[in-house]
Amino acid sequence: MGTHLFFTIKLRFPQRHIIKALKFSISSVDTHEEKSTHNLSAFGALATTLAATLGTGNIIGVSTAVALGGPGAVFWCWLTGLLGMATSYAECYLSMLFREKNVLQAYVGGPMYILKNGLNNKFLAKFYALCTICAAFGIGCTTQANSLTQTLSSTFGVSPHITGITAAIVVGFVIIGGIKSIGNLCIKLVPTLGLLYIGSCFILLFLNRDALGDALTLIITYAFKPNAMMGGIAGYSLKQAARYGIARGLFTNEAGIGTSAIAASSSSLTDPSRQAYVSMTAVFWDTVVMCLLTGLVIVANMIKYPHSLAGVNEAGLADAAFSYLPMGGNAFLSLSLAAFAVTTLIGWSYFGEKATEYLWGMKSISFYKIIYIVMIYIGAVIPLNVVWECTDLINALMIFPNVLALFLLKDRISDK
Repeated sequence: MGTHLFFTIKLRFPQRHIIKALKFSISSVDTHEEKSTHNLSAFGALATTLAATLGTGNIIGVSTAVALGGPGAVFWCWLTGLLGMATSYAECYLSMLFREKNVLQAYVGGPMYILKNGLNNKFLAKFYALCTICAAFGIGCTTQANSLTQTLSSTFGVSPHITGITAAIVVGFVIIGGIKSIGNLCIKLVPTLGLLYIGSCFILLFLNRDALGDALTLIITYAFKPNAMMGGIAGYSLKQAARYGIARGLFTNEAGIGTSAIAASSSSLTDPSRQAYVSMTAVFWDTVVMCLLTGLVIVANMIKYPHSLAGVNEAGLADAAFSYLPMGGNAFLSLSLAAFAVTTLIGWSYFGEKATEYLWGMKSISFYKIIYIVMIYIGAVIPLNVVWECTDLINALMIFPNVLALFLLKDRISDK
């Protein structure tokens, strides 16, 4: 959060340019683009980033944050996204500045290249790349496959083995096709999924409109004062609300972790500032919009239907809220989670692929993809409590070298 605040001030609140950034992201013709068959368009890079971040964090992550940190966690999660847009701009700008071309003449970048080319620190570069691979197999692969299994099994009774095999085949076909295949699918699928989920949240907020004002008041009040939370779930202090709100915000938008910079550097844009603004919109959609809507839906439901919380676990608050969505709300939420899990599997496969390429060259990519596909099946059929508990630790390990590079190279970042 300190890093988010620092770059918000240093870059003179780049969030103020969000309208311009959104226009950049959807521009179909851009004079700043370099024609290449091996790079993504600016929107393709954005869609790949969103594919990796939208989903579990926006829904289950927010639900867990509210359960463990109280309604105030929604405020801290939202603030992490609002200020995190500046950090996302900074890391994507530097990634564009220090990216390279590989043997296929495709751009590759990310924090490992910033550390290597910007700071001449190959040790930290390799450490970050190794952490990225661990995160890809853990956070990005096995946990998503497990979420997919739990969702389809509990709602539709689908066997974990069928889920694992199907997901492995579907994702395998996409990632074997390379970055163009990944980008093309993300461009088509991610906006549709996002709009459907946002639309469902607005429907629920309209149905619970009489509780919306109280929900906003509760979120802001509980963000700064300790109180007992309604529905029988214990309330926590400011420390707990901030800790879980910030951690879940970080988990969902990854601003400060540096993964969005890996996707940004694959863009065909040549202007670092322009691509940084485009990539910044991923945090806006992911946390400022979707996490806030999810939090409002959950808290409004807690106020209007407190009896719906009886017996729910930490991840069940969202499910309880969506049960009031007309025409199969729980089924819709389950299908949304399943679809988002698949896109996250695809998006994170690319992050791990680029880290593998950095460490061992392009000859290692095929081996990495095979392991990744196998891990999808393994993640679908085994319990993953330990992997989930390691999520925050892996994020922290990736933050340290990335944030260090941001501060040491802060004078190279421009907001123009």
